[in-house]
Amino acid sequence: MLSDRVMKIDSKTVGDFYSLLSSSGKIVIIGHHNPDGDCIGCITGMEAWIESSFGKSGTMIVPDNFPDYLKFMYSTDSILVYSRQKSQAEEAISTADLIICMDFSALSRTEGMADIIRGSKAKKVLIDHHPSPEQFADIVFSETEVSSAAELTWWILKAAEELGAQIPFQTKTSLYTGMMTDTNNFCNSVFPSTFLMASQIAEAGVDREKIQMEIMNSFSEDRMRLMGLMLKEKMTVYPDLKAAVMILDQATKDLYNYCDGDSEGFVNLPLKIKNVEFSALLTQSNGYIKVSLRSKGAVSVNRLCRMYFNGGGHERAAGGRIYDVSVEEVADYFEKSLRQFLGEFSA
Repeated sequence: MLSDRVMKIDSKTVGDFYSLLSSSGKIVIIGHHNPDGDCIGCITGMEAWIESSFGKSGTMIVPDNFPDYLKFMYSTDSILVYSRQKSQAEEAISTADLIICMDFSALSRTEGMADIIRGSKAKKVLIDHHPSPEQFADIVFSETEVSSAAELTWWILKAAEELGAQIPFQTKTSLYTGMMTDTNNFCNSVFPSTFLMASQIAEAGVDREKIQMEIMNSFSEDRMRLMGLMLKEKMTVYPDLKAAVMILDQATKDLYNYCDGDSEGFVNLPLKIKNVEFSALLTQSNGYIKVSLRSKGAVSVNRLCRMYFNGGGHERAAGGRIYDVSVEEVADYFEKSLRQFLGEFSA
């Protein structure tokens, strides 16, 4: 039942979290590498709630840049980017009383901040929807049967209303954005509770059309032309594997003035092809190939990513990295890995 889904948020754990926030002077809110809409929605939504409920400011930190189209959300200009503001970020983490980790299950997702966070004497809270959370936090909110970390955060904050903490409008906008982007606009990983969250936020007057315009209709001309090229020239379909792969190399990124977030959503496009059940986007990066996987079939891309691509995630959405393979060789490497994996899966 839907009421049972929502009630999975433990009131004692919410109370402990509330007490920690009340007693902490310096609060840091941290997101993951390659921040997406769920990540930025969570940390900005949490910061706005803390400021509204406790009169305190939380320092928001992400490992690297996030897409420009997410900058309409509350206070994104205050987010510290570790790759650019290392000393400020490290100072904030090292002097924190409380560190809130959002939308990642392992500290490795914070890249160079991992050891600093792990070594900090601050109390730590984890809010995440990925499987198998690493055991580093004092308080853990971990639930895989939700659409997003933003949705999980929503139900935590709803539970905190009984303690007198109301959810401000900025938080509602940020968390709706996080949920909407992580579900690909209600196409993936949607649960009954997801629609209830959306209904409650819509009833509060959040401008959903404006959010959709900011997220889905604010791309550059270069980005749109890049998407066309990827589909026309950079996509290979393997009918016998029911799979498709797109490869985005550095030369193509340079040609189309690639910015962080420009390839967001590309990995979902091949799944629109009949009989394609796996989709992969392989993106050349600095020293590795970034892997994004999606599935609409029964096979776990989480397991595939953990076994072959140094990563993981959800059953139908996962990511990782390939090292020591050139961009010219990566298509063959991916095909070989997928064939071996599917052979084991069907055995």
